[in-house]
This record gives sequence, structure tokens and C-alpha cells, in this order.
Amino acid sequence: MTEIMALSGHSRAQPYAKDQGSVQNTFPDVIELNVGGQVYYTRHSTLTSNPGALLGKIFSPKNNASNDLARDPKGRYFIDRDGFLFRYVLDYLRDKQVVLPDHFPEKGRLRKEAEYFQLPDLVKLLTPDDLKPSPDEFIHSDYEDGSQGTCPPPSLVPADRKSGFITVGYRGSCTMGRESQSDAKFRRVPRIMICGRIALAKEVFGETLNESRDPDRTPERYTSRFYLRFKHLERAFDMLSECGFQMVACNSSVTASVVNQHTDDKTWSSYTEYVFYRCWWLMCCRASRGPATRQNGGST
Repeated sequence: MTEIMALSGHSRAQPYAKDQGSVQNTFPDVIELNVGGQVYYTRHSTLTSNPGALLGKIFSPKNNASNDLARDPKGRYFIDRDGFLFRYVLDYLRDKQVVLPDHFPEKGRLRKEAEYFQLPDLVKLLTPDDLKPSPDEFIHSDYEDGSQGTCPPPSLVPADRKSGFITVGYRGSCTMGRESQSDAKFRRVPRIMICGRIALAKEVFGETLNESRDPDRTPERYTSRFYLRFKHLERAFDMLSECGFQMVACNSSVTASVVNQHTDDKTWSSYTEYVFYRCWWLMCCRASRGPATRQNGGST
């Protein structure tokens, strides 16, 4: 999958008009560029497709080809910018859109290149706020078009209702040998560990949270040492569900240690982590659309 960012309007770059009055074009139709050591071949009309941009000004027919444009040893026009990222600038000049690979790590640097080449519309496309999916894109997979209700802005979400992760850790062990498999005994470790932001942990578990191993921490700090005063894992799940959390991942590991080498008895210990996440703002969006919308959308 690739990420496509395009401007509304013309989907193709409009060739620069050949008729520039009485001005004669002194540039060749195909231009060789050396951008930071990377060589590009492109049409003159591509470089001048946006007359107000830097390249449009540099390669304007009004300019004389014999002016102070830098050249490399082979006579190519030289531009001292990032040669790798220039390919995306050139794509934009051709198509008025940018197609980026998944998990592209250079968006910030590409935005700087767009600023340098004086392409404000490309800068706008690469601005982080514009790259984030809109609320309608979040909701579209769960609800049909034309749903009623509007999502409250994040500023109206209650201050004590924050999005975030909580990890629940649970340990168990049993002793089992070759001759006593039918008599294997499973023992639950009484402590259920809670990891995450302290404010979230207190909101969910309240007075059932034992903070003795990590006291005096401010609400915005994180902990991995809290545990619950009760022993039932299902109760912890219910409390998380009631506060709007959903399980998004879990993992488990098992280890064994020899108890008696003469009887081959071993103690098997397991540790499982359950990761829960809550996006409170998205929950408010869904709630504001009402039950009729959920029925039409299929997913609740």
C-alpha cells in the first residue's frame, strides 16, 4: 500500500504555454539536472508548470540560458538540494500529487524541500495536521454515509477522560510430573499487575488499586508496579470495559524449572499480558451518532 496525497482540481500538470509572447525559449525541451548528485531528466515544460515556484522562475523562458545557473562538470544544471527527495518534488510538478511509501520517515524533510522550491500547495499536503485522517474517515468503516449527529471536538471531552493504554499482567503456575499428570495442581498468583499512566489506572480501578509498591507519583507519570487488591482477572476486564477500554493485544510466555530431578517433576510458570486501549474522543463520536446509526452501520 502507498500513501497518495493529491490536490483537488487538475489531476495533471498543465504544460507551460509555448506562446510566451515574443520571448524565445533558450532552454532545450529536455533538461538534465544534477540534484545533490542524483541525475534527473525531465521536460522543460514540467519544470515551468508552476511559474510562481522556484524552478518555474529559474527555467522561465524569460531567463537567459547563459546566466548564472550552476553547472556540474558534465554541463548539467546543478541544484544543491536533497537528490533523493527531489523525485517527489518532480512527481508533484508532473501530476499535482505525491505518492509516498508506507511508513515514509522523511515527510518533515520533504516539507522543507517543498518550502525551498516555493510550492505552498505541496507544503500544505505534507503538513502533519492535514495528513491525519478526518473524523469522517475514522467513522466511515463503522457507519453508513448520511448518519446523523456530529462529533464533539476534542476540547469538549471531559478532562478526566483521556485516551491511552493500560497493560494487565497476570501470572500462574502449576507443578506436574510424568507420573502425576492427572494430579497436576494449578496455582493462581494473587497479584494482577497494572501498567500505564497513573491517572488512567486510578480512573479505572479506584480504591481496588494497590499503590504501595510505587507511591507518591503524580497522575501524569507512568508505573509498572501497581497491582490489584482482588484476584479475579475477569473482574479487571469488566472494569476496563465499563470505562470504555478495548483489548487490542495480548501475549503469553511459559517457563519450566525442575522441582525434583529424580521424579522429573517440573514447575511450569506462565505470564500473560493483556493490552487495553481507549480512544475517548472516538467513543464520543460514535455515541453522538445515536443507536439508529449503529444499526445501519453494522458494527457497534
